Amino acid sequence: MFEQTFKNIDDVLWKDAGCSSELDYVEQTSWILFLKYLDDFEKDKKMAAELAGKSYTTIISPEYRWNVWAAPKDKEGRIDHHKALTGDDLKDFVDHKLFPYLKKFKTSAESATTIEYKIGEIFSELKNKIQSGYTMREVVNLVDELRFRSNTEKHEMSHLYEDKIKNMGNAGRNGGEYYTPRPLIKTIVKVVVPIIGNKIYDGAVGSAGFLCESFEYLKTSKDLTTKDAKILQKDTFFGKEKKSLAYIIGIMNMILHGIEAPNIVHTNTLAENLADIQERNRFDIVLANPPFGGKERSEVQQNFPIKTSETAFLFLQHFIKILKAGGKAGVIIKNTFLSNTDNASVSLRKMLLESCNLHTVLDLPGGIFSGAGVKTVVLFFEKGAPTRKVWFYQLNLDRNLGKTNPLNENDLADFVKLQKKKEDSENSWSVNVADVDKTTFDLSVKNPHKKDETALREPQAILDEMKALDKESESILSSIFKQIQ
Repeated sequence: MFEQTFKNIDDVLWKDAGCSSELDYVEQTSWILFLKYLDDFEKDKKMAAELAGKSYTTIISPEYRWNVWAAPKDKEGRIDHHKALTGDDLKDFVDHKLFPYLKKFKTSAESATTIEYKIGEIFSELKNKIQSGYTMREVVNLVDELRFRSNTEKHEMSHLYEDKIKNMGNAGRNGGEYYTPRPLIKTIVKVVVPIIGNKIYDGAVGSAGFLCESFEYLKTSKDLTTKDAKILQKDTFFGKEKKSLAYIIGIMNMILHGIEAPNIVHTNTLAENLADIQERNRFDIVLANPPFGGKERSEVQQNFPIKTSETAFLFLQHFIKILKAGGKAGVIIKNTFLSNTDNASVSLRKMLLESCNLHTVLDLPGGIFSGAGVKTVVLFFEKGAPTRKVWFYQLNLDRNLGKTNPLNENDLADFVKLQKKKEDSENSWSVNVADVDKTTFDLSVKNPHKKDETALREPQAILDEMKALDKESESILSSIFKQIQ
């Protein structure tokens, strides 16, 4: 039922002049879903308070509650069309009353960790793009059919929402940066092995996939006590996100997975000077897929000891600095990081090898990320002791990856199994850092078990990469033209 409702919502939004892409569908569905979730959340809180013999003060004022403006009901429990706003009346109410009211929570909330603050932050960051009040009425009616009351309902909703995020990535534009394939995230979490009590951080949180999957992993890692559950809710997951849409999607995704007031801050992580990071700011675990290919301004670069405009390299410095001593990380980065000969790349590899134990490198094939032919690796490291030996695993699959043939967990099962003892195999080997060239610190993936590493690539792989590069060029040119106009 939920799945069909989501499809129906997209069909309705497709007809609206204000929504032109999958990104718009997700954004507009998100704020309406959030308000419906908030209504069910308040009902549950009120019921729990009554059972405990306590009173509950609602967050939302009466006239702005879901059952007043969105879905007033008649005696039979159906939407009362005599009372329900529609057309221009509904659009005017949402744009000029509801959104301004909800924005105010950002300044009136006790702290940034409360759900009140999240309400204010979300509605300060987005706007209603649905142009027709009649379209909005249709969407609201459909969302009203959804329920967030039971764990089963939330679980199903979270899966459907993840699908929407994935579709948004597949749709192109900038969507791909919001979605890291979940089988890859689950594998990274398994290798890093978080435990309850760890503080887990993603400074490029996107759709919060790493935090959500860590939550799912920890929930089933043991029988949770009440104290464990509270730690998971309040003191475990932390993130930062620069872009408004990703921030909203990340918060909504975590809420649907069962985290009531996600600790995600809307900020540019790289604007923070590394020198200002104190011990109290550090984390036990860093899990991230920072954006690569971006270019940061010179004033942002001044926050880092190794100056570079490559966004991912700045993020890597940030992650190393923000880890506690003994802290663990799993970070996705372009494979060229291992071999680039520019000063920043060489310096960063040297820093990583000297300040951390880079114990594992997972080399991934192209096609992992929808619409991008770029090749990536996952760096697994622990902070505090220098690297003596790096274990490499090259993921060689007997098929080309793509939208219709994505990565699955089974593809990575051999890696997970061999990684525990860093075993050698046809696809894995170790490199002693003592044997690495100290002028370049080159860590290129060179599988000693493959005789012909320089074999010509398949024509289709070359064509796919050319297409991806064309798309990237087109995107860059488009953004330049927009800035000029």
